[in-house]
Amino acid sequence: MTTELRVLQRAQWDEWYGKLERAFGGVPEAPEERELFRTLTEFDRSIAAWDGDECVGTAGAFSYQVSVPGGAFVPAAGVTMVSVAATHRRRGVLTSMMRRQLDDVHMWGEPLAVLTASEPEIYGRFGYGVGTHQLNLEIDTSRVRIVAPPGTDGVRLRFVPVAEAAEACEAVYLRTIGSRPGMIARTPGWERLPLLDPRGEREGASPMQCVLAERDGELVGYVRFRNKPEWQASGAKGSIMLRHIDALDPAAYAALWRFLFDIDLTSTVRAGMRPVDDPLLQLVTDIRRCGVLVRDSMHVRLVDLGAALAARTYQAPVDVVFEVEDAFCPWNEGRWRLTGDMKGASCERTADEADLALSARELGSAYLGGVTLSSLAGAGRVRELRGGALAEASLAFGSDLAPWLPHGF
Repeated sequence: MTTELRVLQRAQWDEWYGKLERAFGGVPEAPEERELFRTLTEFDRSIAAWDGDECVGTAGAFSYQVSVPGGAFVPAAGVTMVSVAATHRRRGVLTSMMRRQLDDVHMWGEPLAVLTASEPEIYGRFGYGVGTHQLNLEIDTSRVRIVAPPGTDGVRLRFVPVAEAAEACEAVYLRTIGSRPGMIARTPGWERLPLLDPRGEREGASPMQCVLAERDGELVGYVRFRNKPEWQASGAKGSIMLRHIDALDPAAYAALWRFLFDIDLTSTVRAGMRPVDDPLLQLVTDIRRCGVLVRDSMHVRLVDLGAALAARTYQAPVDVVFEVEDAFCPWNEGRWRLTGDMKGASCERTADEADLALSARELGSAYLGGVTLSSLAGAGRVRELRGGALAEASLAFGSDLAPWLPHGF
């Protein structure tokens, strides 16, 4: 049997998306969620793999702008909806879709491709490296308190219906965009994603609730959450399930977290997809009772290596030559001289002797500043060819704040 890749047609979407749902367990998504992703699907950037008349593979790419160190936004393909039918595994279907997709992204002139992986080991062989991590927390609020900074008591909190507050909350989110590398500038339609609240995903909790934080009549933050009531013989043991929280200053941020900790009849706050250096870690009285778990988040692939490295700034002066391996995107292979500082950078091909040897995967991991080249070297994935080059480059690639992907796609 042969598999043919074709651009997705609108009339094929239901079958295509149904095959994606089956690959992820076969449980249909809620109608409102399905309809949103139908609306967001970019058909000319989506691929269907066909075995005769049967769709056996899916892959898409959203048009994104991703923040990078220095504050710029770089065009990126948000790789998504990737699946292969269980009947067609080990036939090269995934590899062929990744090959086609990266060729397309290169043709479109987008320096980056990014994704979140259902299983972290899948995409390394295609040159993706883990570029951001996230914290998941399960906080025992019966034993942990918030030590609030000055001004917290001056923040007014009030409940507002989720839909009624949507525009105001989105305005706060937009003001935070670019504060960290890895954040995505939402294009029209994406503001609907955080408002999804399917009953089947609530795990017995309430519909989503929203609280606004205000100071002197000005909105300075918001939180969306669900409340899951639970009882045992000794009394209430409810949980708060955080969905989204954003604030424009430390006092507003602390006020919102303190509110979550103090909700009656609850003793746990569960939060996911938080940055690894979340200020919350400095607000709590007992980090040991916060159930901190770190996991991979956004995987980064440099599609146009020179353009990607030149698009960000560097927190220390750097002048280094990389010897790059990239079998999957061979146009990136060879020697590249990176020169840059906090004002800007250039990255051009060179015949000069190499200072560091690595693959495009390692550069993807280090690109947003959350994974150091030195740690990758410690794992044997970066080789220093000139003494001092590793420390120079590793420092330069760093970011003051950890990169963070605030939501999936």
